[in-house]
Amino acid sequence: MSATTAAPPLRGRDEPLRGGSTLTGTWSLVRFILRRDRVRLVAWSLGIPLLYLGALPEYVLMADDAAGLQARAALVQSPAMIAMTGPGYGTDDYTVGAAVANELVLWVVLALAVMSILQVVRHTRAEEESSRAELVRAAVVGRHAAVVATAIVVLAVNLVIALLSAGVLVANDLEAVDSLAMTLGIAVSAMTFGAVALVAAQVTEHSRGATGLSMAVLGAAFTLRTIGDMQEVHGSWVSWLSPIAWAQQMRSYVDLRWWPAAIGVVAIVLLLLAASALASRRDFGGGLIPDRRGPADARAGLRSPAAVVWGQQRMSLLWTALGLGVMWLATGTVIAQIPAMTETLQENPVYSALLGEGDLEKAFLGIIVLYAALGAAAFGLVATLRAKAEEEAGRAEYALATPVSRTRWLGATLVVSSIGTAVVMVTGILALAAGAAASGVHEPSSGAIAEAGLLYLPALLVLVGLAAALYAWVPRATALVWLVFGYTLVVEMFADLFGLPEWARQVSPFWWVPDSLTGDVDWAHVGGLCAVAVVLFLLAFAGFRRRDIATR
Repeated sequence: MSATTAAPPLRGRDEPLRGGSTLTGTWSLVRFILRRDRVRLVAWSLGIPLLYLGALPEYVLMADDAAGLQARAALVQSPAMIAMTGPGYGTDDYTVGAAVANELVLWVVLALAVMSILQVVRHTRAEEESSRAELVRAAVVGRHAAVVATAIVVLAVNLVIALLSAGVLVANDLEAVDSLAMTLGIAVSAMTFGAVALVAAQVTEHSRGATGLSMAVLGAAFTLRTIGDMQEVHGSWVSWLSPIAWAQQMRSYVDLRWWPAAIGVVAIVLLLLAASALASRRDFGGGLIPDRRGPADARAGLRSPAAVVWGQQRMSLLWTALGLGVMWLATGTVIAQIPAMTETLQENPVYSALLGEGDLEKAFLGIIVLYAALGAAAFGLVATLRAKAEEEAGRAEYALATPVSRTRWLGATLVVSSIGTAVVMVTGILALAAGAAASGVHEPSSGAIAEAGLLYLPALLVLVGLAAALYAWVPRATALVWLVFGYTLVVEMFADLFGLPEWARQVSPFWWVPDSLTGDVDWAHVGGLCAVAVVLFLLAFAGFRRRDIATR
């Protein structure tokens, strides 16, 4: 006599786990995300409040300067500044609080929106793409646990940043209620884009697609906000189509109203429900929109490491160069208005320390060129460290298993990232020069502006080489290059204000870049930066040839 044991019925994809639900394991995943990202989350949580802390002194010092505040209000009402900051409230009787809200909200929203998007994609679509989510799901973890845990963490981080930022504002004698309203409004707007990323993660099959789609929505929101604010004073109905405008329309420090934030809360709830519904209707590991099938054989032009790297980075290069180019073009149109503010700027201790003495137009242009270089540097670091992501995902191992040498593989990444960095820099400088020329600025000339920007290229290659060398020798220490990047920003912007000694300034690669707008070019410094860049690139190749490659 034989007996058979019936197999247990398979659990449907939306059926709760035995003794649990589709949210089982959510809090365990929340703790895991917090532990895994503790460094980057702490950096974001402290970075934004420190940004306020660094920016507020220039506003506070103008509190008793009514003429200076009104001159600043006139600048905020110009078309270029409306595009770069927002609709501008309280300009008739400008106050420090109104200046902070008008000039900082947009940029903090953009920064936190990018953080929210990257954090969401990192713990949803990227985890499925790498197959780590499949291992997690093999435990007692519900289908929706990862999505909900990610949303909880991103929301919590935005709220922590909002509370800390409000504390910094209140500590600088700004109204408590308005400060809290402004920072919470920013958090709601940023979280809206995080919820958009949750939906995008269900639609696409790859993390790059989810990030690209989310960033495209962010770019569209910025464009709609700009168009709406340019159409009418204080914005038109088009502005309200953008989550960015919801934070600005709260009118903190001028005529506070809370209900625009409620629009964001409703949008977040709807997007989270949509993400949950979409997650229930797609195959695990796949997206609602499957990848288009490609040809069986690659074209001859795609059969090299450089072609593969170019295919991975070309869209990010396109959108970075385009986005930053538009911003620098708009910035260039503001330069013609600097002479009208000369007296006010010279009387402000912060501006005096930043701009120095002499021609304010050239000094202001020098700072904008520096900003363009920092933007190009950030792109270059991200592009270079793409090699680390390829290794961690196991794709580098597959590539090196073919007749491709380590030098050729790493060299492809460095060539593409270096050229991309130069393209972002040159595009930004040309856009800045075009904006200055269009606004009637003829001195310095477009050629002089272009020269000032090109002189930053060796310093940019130093940062790229440093990132490559750290990756090649100590992959776990690549985060140090971002500390160098941040230190460079502090030195270039606040060295005189903080009274940093000469040796502390010389650590920054940008310190050695000659300012051709206000002085002579020291070609010895340029040659020295080129030599350092070459040494770092050689160190990168030497280190990568000697260490083990991570395997999966």
